[in-house]
Amino acid sequence: MRPSDWGAGALPGHPEDAPGDPESVARGICLRLLTMQPRTRAELAAALSRRGVPDDAAGTVLSRFTEVGLIDDRAFAAAWVDSRHAGRGLSRRALAAELRRRGVAGEIVGEAVAVVDTEAEERAARQLVDRRLASTRRLDQPARVRRLAGMLARRGYPGGLVVRVVREALAAEGTDPGDLGGWEEPQVED
Repeated sequence: MRPSDWGAGALPGHPEDAPGDPESVARGICLRLLTMQPRTRAELAAALSRRGVPDDAAGTVLSRFTEVGLIDDRAFAAAWVDSRHAGRGLSRRALAAELRRRGVAGEIVGEAVAVVDTEAEERAARQLVDRRLASTRRLDQPARVRRLAGMLARRGYPGGLVVRVVREALAAEGTDPGDLGGWEEPQVED
């Protein structure tokens, strides 16, 4: 079935969509998706494309939703960064990667992650290590270092920060950080 055959019906295979023209169908899909959770313009465009909504109808609806404020990638990115940094302790690099995967423009990504400064990123890394430190006490030193450093690395923290935070956490609990098992702080040349 072609879009021109829709007439007053819904998209083929999607009887729950409101009957009518492609723009009505696109509005219904977008409103339903936005009701569940905030979405980026790119996510909504991809959903409309998967549902077979013609590009011109999708573009019209997405532009109108952006105009009235139902789609706001800047607000989405700011809320995403705030939530994921505070809740999961993700680094700026990891946050930027997640936003890019969701289709947020590079300029907006840069603005959003800029609110997480170096001190906030280091504070979050320390909190993550502090929460995990006690659960690693039964492990030998190389395994502890691997677990703690790996956890930070998976959240996108740079190697130098990872080494420094793990070394300081181990020293603070009275454990000799010793050899960090391949995790060495990079040397900065003058």
